[in-house]
Amino acid sequence: MIETFYTYQDLQQIAPDDEARRMDFVRSLISQHRNSDLFKTAQIADEYERGQNRTIRSFQKLLYTVTGKAVADNISANFKLPSKFFSRFTNQEVQTLLGNGVTFSKEDTAQRLGADFDARAAQVAKYALDAGVCYAFFNLDHIEVFPVFSTVLPCFVPLDDEETGATSAGVRFWQLADGKPLRATLFELDGYTDYIWRQGASGGQILTPKRPYIIRARGDRIDAMNGTLEYIGENYPAFPIVPLWANVYHQSELEGLRENIDCYDLIKSGFANNVDEASLLYWTISNAGGMDDVDLSEFVRRLRTVKAATVENGEQVQSHSVEAPYNSREAILNRLEKDLYRDAMAVNTDDIAAGNVTATQIRAAYDAHNSKVDQFELCVIDFIQGILTVAGLDDTPTFTRSTLANTTEQMQTLMMAATHLPFDYVTQKALEIMGDGDRADELLKEMDAEDADRLKAAEARLKALEAQQNGGQGNPPGAGEE
Repeated sequence: MIETFYTYQDLQQIAPDDEARRMDFVRSLISQHRNSDLFKTAQIADEYERGQNRTIRSFQKLLYTVTGKAVADNISANFKLPSKFFSRFTNQEVQTLLGNGVTFSKEDTAQRLGADFDARAAQVAKYALDAGVCYAFFNLDHIEVFPVFSTVLPCFVPLDDEETGATSAGVRFWQLADGKPLRATLFELDGYTDYIWRQGASGGQILTPKRPYIIRARGDRIDAMNGTLEYIGENYPAFPIVPLWANVYHQSELEGLRENIDCYDLIKSGFANNVDEASLLYWTISNAGGMDDVDLSEFVRRLRTVKAATVENGEQVQSHSVEAPYNSREAILNRLEKDLYRDAMAVNTDDIAAGNVTATQIRAAYDAHNSKVDQFELCVIDFIQGILTVAGLDDTPTFTRSTLANTTEQMQTLMMAATHLPFDYVTQKALEIMGDGDRADELLKEMDAEDADRLKAAEARLKALEAQQNGGQGNPPGAGEE
């Protein structure tokens, strides 16, 4: 059976005024999305982000009977210890690129995109690395995050154009729980429509008929008081929902890492189980062939309660303890951790945080990570350019990356070259090293103002000195008289 795959052309085949078919189409599109590989992958990645790794959570220890039948082991220790490697890797990648925000060449660009643009862009990037893609809706003066799956935000399913491959429509939907109303918003090039499906109802219902994305009021105060304002609807020059891809392969960053993470979690959990089981002390009793299971149970009970037990003549009691295997498991866990950091092209700060590490060593540790962030930066630039197109802006984004650094060595290098560089450049670089790069313009203006005040004060003192000298050089009384 071939699975139905809806595209933008399927929506276009439905008449704009046939709301019954449009609602059926939206409901079918949501159902298709919930069963898609994209949705399921994003759901699994979200679990790994929150430390709820599916593999280790579903792991069940088994026992085998003499006939080979497997039964659940509900007696021995069964620790399930998920790791958060994936969350660490994605957070590091996002913060490296977007931790210091996005810089634009024009001052009004950031204002047009909203005061919280940097935070929202970082949130879109995080969801994109999880699922492989995340969408953002430009809503007049800010952006809103549209992930394909989320436990805290509504989900979004795109409708791509068969001819261009571009996202030309989409549905944002949310449902608090089974049995609760299903809400959905259909976004199109010429506006959006809100729908709802209530529990027990025969069909869907239109909450808000299609309306343009931008509504502007035209009139004066008199019109506002009389209620005669004229409202004009406008739309954007392009579809206002823009995708951010995680990489050039358009796939989740969990791909290729999940198996290693699962292996690490299973070995670590098994290690903990072995330690727990090996912590038991057991006893052997020699020359006690007449003792049955009841006698042995009584012997163990007395040891646990009164810490002593009697034995018959000739019987010998000896205690034993078992040490859990350590070296082999520790070695494989260390190896898996190194492999995870290498495959994720992430930086293990434990390797460079201790000791007096030079700037060269830090740059070497960040080499692979920077290469990966370079690729992600291209995707982020395409995403921001798409947002700028929708907003009608022409600008170019730049980024200041967040990395560990030997600030003392960097500052010394900067001061050595300061005599050959412009003062403003040296000041800005020094502030960036100290973590105050965002205040560079503000502090430079303050310094210029202080220099101007000092110059005015110096000029005033010079004029006063000149006036004093000119007054003292006049002819004394009677000078020049015959």
